[in-house]
Amino acid sequence: MRRFPVFLFLTVFLALAPLAAGEPVTGGSVKVTEQDDGYLFQEGPDEVFFYQLATKSIDGKFERSNYLHPFYDLEGNVLTEDFPKDHFHQRGIFWAWHQVLVNGKRVGDQWATIDSAWEVQHRETLASEKGSAAVRVKFHWKSPQWLGDDGKQKGFVKEVTTIRAYPREGNIRKIDFTIQLTALEDDVRIGGSEDVKGYSGFSTRIRLPKDIRFLGHNGPVTPQETAVKAGPWVDFAGSFGGKPGSGLAVLMHPSVPAFPQPWILRAAHSMQNPAYPGRHAVRLPTDKPLTFRYRLIVHKGELTRDQLDQLQAAYSKSK
Repeated sequence: MRRFPVFLFLTVFLALAPLAAGEPVTGGSVKVTEQDDGYLFQEGPDEVFFYQLATKSIDGKFERSNYLHPFYDLEGNVLTEDFPKDHFHQRGIFWAWHQVLVNGKRVGDQWATIDSAWEVQHRETLASEKGSAAVRVKFHWKSPQWLGDDGKQKGFVKEVTTIRAYPREGNIRKIDFTIQLTALEDDVRIGGSEDVKGYSGFSTRIRLPKDIRFLGHNGPVTPQETAVKAGPWVDFAGSFGGKPGSGLAVLMHPSVPAFPQPWILRAAHSMQNPAYPGRHAVRLPTDKPLTFRYRLIVHKGELTRDQLDQLQAAYSKSK
């Protein structure tokens, strides 16, 4: 349990209903409760994850928000890390870009938590008829390197992120992410690291056991220094929580840009990342959002490649 107290075409229409702030939302099995510093997701008495909205830091350094931690497996073990000693800037389940430019000016590095802030503009809890629960949060990206005429930090990207957790189905649980980015200035660009790795985007910083195994659509995957082609999903399995045969799979929806995105994978001391856009920055639209959709599959016991392909197929068909 957390130690700190303060923090789905269907044949029928899916109704999402905003509820009052602070009111626990029960969608059959999953509930989400708004706290001062974010949202706590639970299924019954078990915690699923915490969505961190308030800024956290170490003595004012490595400031971060807008990420998930702690994130639990189906036996209550914490899978994620925050402020890991080898990479203090990495954090739980997060999405961030090394290159953040406005009108050609570099205004921050979200990945490294330099000159980057996610200011909450609106937040709401959502519920559905499928036993799931969700939150939707609207942010403005800000930086001390981008100021308005009044000398104050001015938002240059609008991010709208929706996170939905589904109730456990046997030995798995599904968690969906929709991340929408719209530029608020004429020329805003985002990009990965400027080396050959090009990492940036949706990332998972999970505790990696010594027997970690990587499985993709075409079979076992061996991490390389640079990005590898592993298909639309990768499963990370091993002795999480000291017990063998559990893990986490990351699936990407066919609607994501550059599908299937290449993967930056690491067997120790780092994050796992379907990398987009790579080392060359891309321009964000001002008229409609650039949308990223990913699904996490938390599982107890190993999943076969056929099972994961079936889960990917179902996700690919989702609207």
